[in-house]
Amino acid sequence: MPTGTLRMSAPEFNLARDPHGQWICRTADGHQHAGVQAVRAFPLNAPDEAISLVGADGSELVFIPLLTDLPAERREAVRDALAEREMVPVIERIVSVSTFATPSTWEVQTDRGPTRLVLKVEEDIRRLPGQRRLLITSSHGLVFEVPDRTRLDRSSRRLLERFL
Repeated sequence: MPTGTLRMSAPEFNLARDPHGQWICRTADGHQHAGVQAVRAFPLNAPDEAISLVGADGSELVFIPLLTDLPAERREAVRDALAEREMVPVIERIVSVSTFATPSTWEVQTDRGPTRLVLKVEEDIRRLPGQRRLLITSSHGLVFEVPDRTRLDRSSRRLLERFL
């Protein structure tokens, strides 16, 4: 994990969309690259550290040691590019659970709307070390995130604690 490593300065680059919606990166040397994607090296344990902008051929164009070191405009562009690549719905509320044994069907409210997921086994709820964050994998393999389980409403916390 990169936390605690030597600090590097924020790289110089520009990231913007072209008229067709593709990400374009202009690197410090003045070259312009189309079809760029943002990729996290440590998406679970250090989501704002060690991010790469890679070209259409998969080669690294820009390495970003720490996202928060970037100026606001560039930081938001990188976050937008990351959001397109990563689809992890955030569970905002657990509405109901069919049973407290697995498999169970959960009705949840996410940042992308209401949905239903099936929890096959309790081990499909992963606690990240040293964090209040949870990753819940549905029977279809879709991963849902609970960024901070202590921030859920009381009813949701009670339902969730039956499985932890």
